[in-house]
Amino acid sequence: MSDLTKLTLTDAVKGLKAKDFSAREITQAHLDVIDKANSAINAYTLVTTDKALEMADASDAKLAKGEGGILEGAPIGVKELFCTKGVRTTACSDILSNFVPTYESTVTQNLWDEGAVMLGKLNMDQFAMGSSNETSCFGNVVNPWRRNGEETQLTPGGSSGGSAAAVAADMCLAATASDTGGSIRQPAAFTGTVGIKPTYGRASRYGMVAFASSLDQAGPIAKNVEDTALMLEAMCSADDKDSTSLHIETPKWTDSLSKGVKGMKIGIPKEYRVEGMSDEIEALWQQGIEWLKAAGAEIVDVSLPHTKYALPAYYIVAPAEASSNLARYDGMRFGIRKEGENLDDVYSTTRAEGFGDEVRRRLMIGAYVLSAGYYDAYYLKAQKVRKRILMDFQEAYKECDALLTPTCPSAAFGLGEKSADPVEMYLNDIFTVTANLAGLPAMSLPVSLNSQGLPLSLQVIGKALDEESCFRVAKVIEDSAEFDSKAKAWWN
Repeated sequence: MSDLTKLTLTDAVKGLKAKDFSAREITQAHLDVIDKANSAINAYTLVTTDKALEMADASDAKLAKGEGGILEGAPIGVKELFCTKGVRTTACSDILSNFVPTYESTVTQNLWDEGAVMLGKLNMDQFAMGSSNETSCFGNVVNPWRRNGEETQLTPGGSSGGSAAAVAADMCLAATASDTGGSIRQPAAFTGTVGIKPTYGRASRYGMVAFASSLDQAGPIAKNVEDTALMLEAMCSADDKDSTSLHIETPKWTDSLSKGVKGMKIGIPKEYRVEGMSDEIEALWQQGIEWLKAAGAEIVDVSLPHTKYALPAYYIVAPAEASSNLARYDGMRFGIRKEGENLDDVYSTTRAEGFGDEVRRRLMIGAYVLSAGYYDAYYLKAQKVRKRILMDFQEAYKECDALLTPTCPSAAFGLGEKSADPVEMYLNDIFTVTANLAGLPAMSLPVSLNSQGLPLSLQVIGKALDEESCFRVAKVIEDSAEFDSKAKAWWN
């Protein structure tokens, strides 16, 4: 039954409805792959075998009656920061090592309501802070892809590295992920998978462990564009439990995939041609432009002049919000507690031992930029820059319907190659953070392999609430690229 794990999510759902196989069979097939691969890849922090089979049996009962949701019986993985009732949720941090939620996140509840089956919880950078999945308290995830002729372990990207690696290695049909500065799109790019961050407010943040509340957004990682659209339809909803949730109807994005791009205007921002970007990525970008032209789109050059300030602004705003959100982890109400001589000692000892190095680094940056005397100089100025970045996009969208850019400045790099230099690591987010700062939908899809045999991807950025344009453009590129490469299963 291992061939069942090679199916796309869309084909699996169709096969389940046609009774070509059962939910238990496809769930067990994925559990078998996890059993073989997870010790090498470390994508899952917790495998919920009994729960998965129980959910699969419930789906089979519904399917036998001709009932069920749009994902009925489809086994998926859940990023470790989505709270799952009765199932440990740690955000991959020691400080939450014993936390078992008594409630369900809205996103995962939506998925269960549509019939999805939970295989387990997926590894991630601690509190979603990282670009390489090396800050997790459960150890780093290993990218299923390798360079040609090498055995060097590569990063799957971060923070949703476990989600991306699990999809790439056929350890689930699709996975939930989250994106604060590129944490869906960069891992998708590094693993040859597809990921989308919807417009801020499309998916509820209720039950997601918070990093930076004005930037965090849930989204899916899947095997192709159609699967990603299907997952996003299930995940998104209006939610009274989240004050930032948009009370609007969720479109049926799967219906828009066949519309093509004829008559659309696609913008190419000149500021995304950065120093040091490889010739391969430049050529890939140009190839994407040619495919869209051939499909009937008009290509227009646009300018986003404040792009160069996006990364420094992001690394002020995000740590500032993190320092506020993570203040709740004090050893008093939940999570681990380290005893001390007095209350301040308990707080400091608990946080020192519970938070990893990268989390502590960002919390100190956040506390610093919010402190008296520095608030105006750093945080307030960063918020003004953020506004300017949004205005840049608004001006650009007067001339075009969507933007096409690279997702990342490079292919996946080796584990440990950049972790010693935080600034070099942060530069991985150079093409992705702007969409978060502006709250816009953006998706990444694989297009080709580089000279070392690793995936390279393009990014589509849409107008607010216009995920449809992202899917239309991405589908045309996907059909033109005919990318069907998979990582060789060296872990078997």
